[in-house]
This record gives sequence, C-alpha cells and structure tokens, in this order.
Amino acid sequence: MSTLNNILRKINTVKTLDFGTVFSDSIELFKRTWLQGLITIILTGVLAVPLGFIIYIPLVFLGIISPDSFEKPEPSGVAVLAIILTLLLAIVVLVLANALKVGLLSAYFRIMKIKDLGLNLSDDYLFFLKRKYLGKTINLGLIMVGIYLVAALMCILPVFYVIIPVHYMIVIYALNPDMPNKDIVKAGFALGNKKWFFTFGIVFISAILSLIVGFLMCFIGLYVTQQFAYTPFYLIYKEVIGLEDELDELNQIGLIEE
Repeated sequence: MSTLNNILRKINTVKTLDFGTVFSDSIELFKRTWLQGLITIILTGVLAVPLGFIIYIPLVFLGIISPDSFEKPEPSGVAVLAIILTLLLAIVVLVLANALKVGLLSAYFRIMKIKDLGLNLSDDYLFFLKRKYLGKTINLGLIMVGIYLVAALMCILPVFYVIIPVHYMIVIYALNPDMPNKDIVKAGFALGNKKWFFTFGIVFISAILSLIVGFLMCFIGLYVTQQFAYTPFYLIYKEVIGLEDELDELNQIGLIEE
C-alpha cells in the first residue's frame, strides 16, 4: 500500500502521459472487465431501490393515521412531523446511496486491478460494504457529499471541477483501502489537480464513445458500455502512482498468477 507522502512525491514528479496509450489501454482493459462493470450497474440498481422506499416510510405512517392531514388548511402536528422525518430520511438516504456507489465502484476498480495484474482473487463486489470497511466507506461517502454541497454553494461550475478529484479518491481508496480517509482526500485532490485537463479529456471522449457504441447496440448496450468511462481513472493512477509496492507484496504471498 502506498503512503500519502509517496503518492504526493510521485504526483509532483510524474512525466507527461501519452493520451493515445492510456486510451488504447483503457479499451483493452475494458474488454476484460465489461461483464464485471455490467454486474456492478445491476447491483447498484438492485441495492438502491430499498433505499428509495425508506423516504416514504413517514408518509405511509401519516396516511395510516390521518389520510386527510395534508388537505387541512393548517397541517396537523403529525403531518409536520412526517415532513421533518421525510427530510431527515432523505439526507440519510443521500449519504447511504453515495456510500453504496463508493463501495461498489471501489470494488469495480479493485476488480480492474485483479484482472489487470492476473491476481488469484475472486470478484468480490461487496468487498467495501462488508464489516471491515463499511464504516470507512460510509464516512468517505459522507465526505464526498460534503464536497459536492460546498462546490454547489460556490456556484454550479465548481461541481464539474470536483468530479475528477472525487473519482480519484474512489480509485485511491480501492487500491489503498487501509489509507486514512483524510489522506485519501488529499491524494485525490492532488492527483485531480495535476491531471485534471488530461483526465477530463480522456474521460469525455470515453463517455462519448461508450454512448455511441451503446446506441449502436440498440440502447441496451448503454448498460454494458457506460462503465468504460471509469477505466481511464484506474490507468492514470497506475501510470502516475504505479503499483510496484503492491506487486512486491503480492508476489511475496503468492497472489499473482505465473
């Protein structure tokens, strides 16, 4: 696992990346991970549905007690309580939904590493949603929600800027799960700042390409191709930070296939 100082040193001394190489490597890696990307999308949808229903619990409770509460000139105390609870639950659901996205997307980046390096590890889609990392995943999701809210309050434009560092935070978390969240945030912004325009350009082109191919596959293909836009994040991290420290550790415990 890389340390924050090691990551920052490599970011500050990185050479210029080759756009064509990263893009072609993204295509090759996606050919090996498209199925895992599709499963990630399906899992995200399946697990997110119950979260959406949580918001309606106070409204259902209100409907059982007093169906006409909202029709009165002045809402009853029960109606006001239901509204407050709904708003609070909406915030909780937002944080949990973002944590779910962080957990599943981190697992997808981890699977990319497994396929890329030929590791003797299973595709564990819930790796970051299990007991060991669940609290950390939720906390990191909460931090990201806070970053987006601050960016939104500063006008909408900063939101487009922080999207890149936030996604690098997920990659860094996926490949360095035991790194403290504060270090993940610092490293994510450092890498995002250094390679923002490069990342935006290659991700934008990747997203357009995935849309075109998805449409050519009769729209259903969009579910298969949309994860392609995440692949450059992993490969840019690999080019800038490298996986040498982790490869040495994995070789010692025999997790790399010969």
